[in-house]
Amino acid sequence: MIKQIKDGVILLVHVQPNTKRNSIEGVDKWKGRIKVKVSAPPVGGKANKELTKFLSKLLGKEVVILRGETSREKDLLIKGATIEEVKEKLGI
Repeated sequence: MIKQIKDGVILLVHVQPNTKRNSIEGVDKWKGRIKVKVSAPPVGGKANKELTKFLSKLLGKEVVILRGETSREKDLLIKGATIEEVKEKLGI
């Protein structure tokens, strides 16, 4: 779910696009990924842009998609973050 690396933190997420509002919905026990809802549709990269913008604002750090550009399951890099601050700011 969350792994510390030299450059920051890798965060495993499951994205649900096209929702009413952006939110963190906790941890999916079966997949071990953090559930994130975004309001943008999954068309033309809009949901990916909304996801990185939402998490960047929430965490105060740069967020980059490492894997899963076209999938709902994504691996994100939170640059310069620690596991403790990510958990605290996401409320998990």
